[in-house]
Formats: sequence, C-alpha cells, structure tokens
Amino acid sequence: MKHCLFKSLMIGVCLAAAWSFAGAQQTAPVPTPSEVPEMSDTYLNDSANIEAGKEIWQQQCRHCHGASAYPGKAPKLKPTRYKPDFVYKRVTDGFRKMPGWKNIYTEEQRKQIVAWVMSESFSP
Repeated sequence: MKHCLFKSLMIGVCLAAAWSFAGAQQTAPVPTPSEVPEMSDTYLNDSANIEAGKEIWQQQCRHCHGASAYPGKAPKLKPTRYKPDFVYKRVTDGFRKMPGWKNIYTEEQRKQIVAWVMSESFSP
C-alpha cells in the first residue's frame, strides 16, 4: 500500500513539474527580427547620410570588416550583392558572431550605416 501511494505521489509530482515546464516554455519571450524602416533611394543617396554612416563605420565597423582586418575577424563585405534591407537587418540584429547594434545605435544611425555600405564610395 505504501509503495502504491508513493508511486502515485511521484507520478503526480512529475506531472506537475512537466506541466510547469511546458507552461514556462510557452511564455518565454521569443526574439523577433527587427522591422526594416523605409529607406528610399533619395535617403540612401543623400551625401549627409552617407557621410554620417562612413563616420560610424570608421569608428566601429572597420575593426572587423575593414581592409586591415582581413583575413580573419569577419567576412569581406560584397555590397553589390546586397539589398539595403539585408544590410539593415544584419547591422540591427547581428549574425553568427557579429553582434546586433540595435541597442547601441539609433535607427537613424543604422540607416546611415546602410547608406554608406550601399554607396558607390564604400570600400571596406
């Protein structure tokens, strides 16, 4: 009788633990990709935006992506293969070992980085 009672109690504890774990799994926040703001050709080709993006690039990004960083730290960028939305998402959310910069740079600054990377003047 005691064995049966103990077994029933253990099953109840296990079910309660599983229920709690399942509930915690459902309520855990899931990171969502960032929304991409509107970036018109006019915005991307504006010299002030390009220059501001270049300044941020030179202060931060070039350490991993700049010519002096190759080979090694980060992949060589090939902007002619990219679309502005792709660059914005990578700058904002990061990718693999690259951190996201959403909490460091404002949306405007991240758009300016995109303007610089997509510009004809860009050279890592």
